[in-house]
Amino acid sequence: MKLTTNFYALKEWAIAVTALENGKTIMLLRKGGIHEKHGRFQVAHDQILLYPTYEHQQPFLLKPEYAELVCPVTPGWHPETVRISSWAKISDILPVADEAIVNALLPFHIWNEYFISDRLKWKPRQPLYVLLLRTYKLPQVQEISYRSEYGGCKSWIDLAEQIDLQGSEPVLSDFAYSRLVAEIRDIVGDKFHAPCI
Repeated sequence: MKLTTNFYALKEWAIAVTALENGKTIMLLRKGGIHEKHGRFQVAHDQILLYPTYEHQQPFLLKPEYAELVCPVTPGWHPETVRISSWAKISDILPVADEAIVNALLPFHIWNEYFISDRLKWKPRQPLYVLLLRTYKLPQVQEISYRSEYGGCKSWIDLAEQIDLQGSEPVLSDFAYSRLVAEIRDIVGDKFHAPCI
């Protein structure tokens, strides 16, 4: 069932949120933030708002066409208001530990080989989670006030206010999204699919 309002949000680099919103990717790669519950990345909600972050964006971890779009900010900086302009339905959670498989996914996301190598080496016993997201643009950008509880190295936050999702439009057509999902699943293998908890 599709929600009509939501306050669950996934924090992600602003450059990645923009790429999702522009249909340049349907993929995020995660191992989780430092403050993840039980030290592992988990997906508790499959319909989430996309919350853009700026502080930890690292151009050297991105493909050149994305690296040049990053505006550096000083440590601890955050905007006074946060622009929420999209939400997503997470259709697939694919845990991958094989570097060859992760490398084969390179054409489908915004990060470079160094990022992949770095992510696989960090917490090496844990897989890298490939999230596939069907992104929807809100009919109007919602400006929310920044709150201290939104900060920190965590993936998931609950916003203080509900965001109305009605009138949202998918970034990609059903056909285009399904085709990309099929290509990615073919590389990873369906047996690795993990459900939301």
